[in-house]
Amino acid sequence: MAWVLKMDEAIESGLVHDFDSSLSGIGQELGSGAYSMSDVLALPIFKQEDSNLPSENETKHPPFQYVLYAATSPAVKLHDETLTYLNQGQSYEVRMLDNRKIGDLPEISGKMVKSIVRVVFHDRRLQYTEHQQLEGWKWNRPGDRLLDLDIPMSVGIIDPRTNPAQLNTIEFLWDPAKRTSAFIQVHCISTEFTPRKHGGEKGVPFRIQIDTFKQNETGEYTDHLHSASCQIKVFKPKGADRKQKTDREKMEKRTAQEKEKYQPSYETTILTECSPWPDNAYVNSSPSTTPAFTPGQVSTYSVPDSNSSSPNHQGEGTTQFVVEQLCPTATIQEAQQWLHKNRFSTYARLFSNFSGSDLLKLTRDDLVQICGSADGIRLFNALKARSVRPRLTIYVCQESQHARSISQLANLQDNENGEGDSRAIYVYHAIYLEELTTAELAKKIATIFNISPNQINQVYRQGPTGIHVLVSDQMVHNLQDESCFVISTIKAENTEGYHVILK
Repeated sequence: MAWVLKMDEAIESGLVHDFDSSLSGIGQELGSGAYSMSDVLALPIFKQEDSNLPSENETKHPPFQYVLYAATSPAVKLHDETLTYLNQGQSYEVRMLDNRKIGDLPEISGKMVKSIVRVVFHDRRLQYTEHQQLEGWKWNRPGDRLLDLDIPMSVGIIDPRTNPAQLNTIEFLWDPAKRTSAFIQVHCISTEFTPRKHGGEKGVPFRIQIDTFKQNETGEYTDHLHSASCQIKVFKPKGADRKQKTDREKMEKRTAQEKEKYQPSYETTILTECSPWPDNAYVNSSPSTTPAFTPGQVSTYSVPDSNSSSPNHQGEGTTQFVVEQLCPTATIQEAQQWLHKNRFSTYARLFSNFSGSDLLKLTRDDLVQICGSADGIRLFNALKARSVRPRLTIYVCQESQHARSISQLANLQDNENGEGDSRAIYVYHAIYLEELTTAELAKKIATIFNISPNQINQVYRQGPTGIHVLVSDQMVHNLQDESCFVISTIKAENTEGYHVILK
């Protein structure tokens, strides 16, 4: 046993001696013949690994930057993602910034890009059931949208659109070379998606995500450029201000050492880069539901409000003004067809079991409660076939017809009292004007008398002593409602057209 202990001591003393000798060179100044770290890095193995790492010039530089003008919460730990509180329905500016370096993406210089803004769930669990969650919210808030664009306050936004099938999405074109600010409104609050046990739970966080695209070879905006997002919570009006104040007071009570573990509160929120949203394929799904942007569609117009947000409203409204009457005997299938034909496809599912008589029995208040104020009133007027009263109505009669009626009156035999029958029939046509312009008046006259509008060169009104006064837009504005005119025509000189005279 003693021999074993001596052997252990010998081995231990040898190991200590070897370890001490191995450390003996540490701290001494390296001579000129010693190797340096640069020599080690010059070895082939390190060169190969280093070549796979992106250099400073090759690091990905985001082409755009989006800044949400709302303060971040001070109660967020250093390595956590920022959290921003928003008030329900309040307009917040999102500044769209061109962050490209010189020479980056030259193909979009001088061109538009398209951005899609979404409000989505932050929690993965709710992302999996997003469709069911949004359908439930839509049922409780019919006619409302989760996300809207404040058009009057926005700057540089071109051709904004919303889709009734995407209540949490807005999209628009913008020019990176010009100042662009999109003012967004979030109408859903975080506590609307919680079970609300025991008086309520903390609201779920959302994300604001922006995906930007450029045009492809066919002119459609489908080539992805950049995506960024930030985490938000939405409170009832002024609730975000109170929550921000509460977080700030809590942080003030913490010690200086504890404060170092938390992020400072910033006046604005910078959206951080992320992966593109996976369901952006709906943009090209169907031209009838989500029209694709084309280069020719660079005209600014206002998006319909949150209660009439169909992208087809404007296009259909210019081609069809007459609302077909819904019959009480219409079946459920016919009622569904009527809803689709008259631009109420958004609510077809809500009225999937309604026949024509069921829809006609609904009162104005019922429809406003179901569809929201704007679409509810519109649907009520459509069901009752209420047309909008024109701004100006005039009656016109062709001079040849007027003269023929007078001739027939003169040739009538005397009645039993020896007097002529004064009941002559003058055939007049009603013209309804909305724009109150000379061009509209000429077009309506041409339509009534089955001639081409191009054949009417000028429209005159017969004035005092038989003079011909050129009809201007201002004169049309000042015509008395339900005025009567006899129309005559004069062949225009050197042309194939005619001059129309209102007498």
